[in-house]
Amino acid sequence: MNNNSIWQGTHIRLRAIEPEDWEIFSQWDLDTETARECYFIPFPKSHEAARKWATEQSLARPKGDVFNFVIETLEGEFAGTINTHHCDPRNGTFSYGLAIRREQRRKGYASEAIRLLLRYFFQELRYQKVTVEIYDFNEASIKLHEKLGFVHEGHLRQMVFTNGQYHDEFVLGMTREEFEAHERIA
Repeated sequence: MNNNSIWQGTHIRLRAIEPEDWEIFSQWDLDTETARECYFIPFPKSHEAARKWATEQSLARPKGDVFNFVIETLEGEFAGTINTHHCDPRNGTFSYGLAIRREQRRKGYASEAIRLLLRYFFQELRYQKVTVEIYDFNEASIKLHEKLGFVHEGHLRQMVFTNGQYHDEFVLGMTREEFEAHERIA
């Protein structure tokens, strides 16, 4: 890890959304399979709406510890996003969502982005626990989180309807101590 920035790793950096990112987000919204894996398939958005959204995101202040990061390669290529949500500083818990562009997958960017985010939330913001929710058909994400040391904590049946059928959702979690122990042996 680069010691000059908590937001930069060996291959990627986390940064804020910039107005010029609108084109990538607009194209990405048309990738229905990636959208299905992450949340839901949105209606098409006009170019103007995409520009406006990216500009608004670039100017938005974080709401508590909720933030939308772009995952960018050190060469400046947009690789994906990681977004925090359900941040509860009182209880020390938070969640995040992750999406990697199809052409950037299997390069280690997702695991590095997750580790950068967890390091910041655990070591700087004093959070104690993170959870992620992953649809049962997203096997790559399930395997990634297991490899990072996440533990299966729950199985919610028939939580999402997509592609003509209902799917289960898995809840995986990790404590700060588990993260630190896993980082020492990684």
